[in-house]
Amino acid sequence: MPSLDPGRNLLAIGQLAERSGTSVSALRFYEQNGLIASERTAGNQRRYRRDVLRRIAFIRTSQRVGISLAEIRAALESLPDARTPTRADWVRISARWRRELDARIADLQHLRSELDGCIGCGCLSLATCGLRNPGDVLGETGRGAVRWDSASHPDADEE
Repeated sequence: MPSLDPGRNLLAIGQLAERSGTSVSALRFYEQNGLIASERTAGNQRRYRRDVLRRIAFIRTSQRVGISLAEIRAALESLPDARTPTRADWVRISARWRRELDARIADLQHLRSELDGCIGCGCLSLATCGLRNPGDVLGETGRGAVRWDSASHPDADEE
């Protein structure tokens, strides 16, 4: 008869790395930043509950779409009792992030269309290029490439 060892459902860090497709160093980084948690054995080795696999999937998917670790941590901290996100949690959290992602996509599409036009004509003339800024009028609205920041310069498409 098998032993009822309570630790048998725990994964060593190498096992977790293999199962999640995440490097051991990334797992340590996630733990240092409060995104995942481990238990320690008497020999001070990390052991992870299996539900951490779902948490890592949540973290990696969020990162892949451009969500910062700070935003991911805040989303995870919003869960009751620091539990692992469920499908319903993902739907709720991703809906909040959708607006931000849509704005980023719109900015990138705008940038791409302007760059295509400039590359297509090949002139790069500051007098006629769609990327022009005559008289440095955009310098009055802020620093950097304010034309591409639709949030701070909503009329960037008007010209």
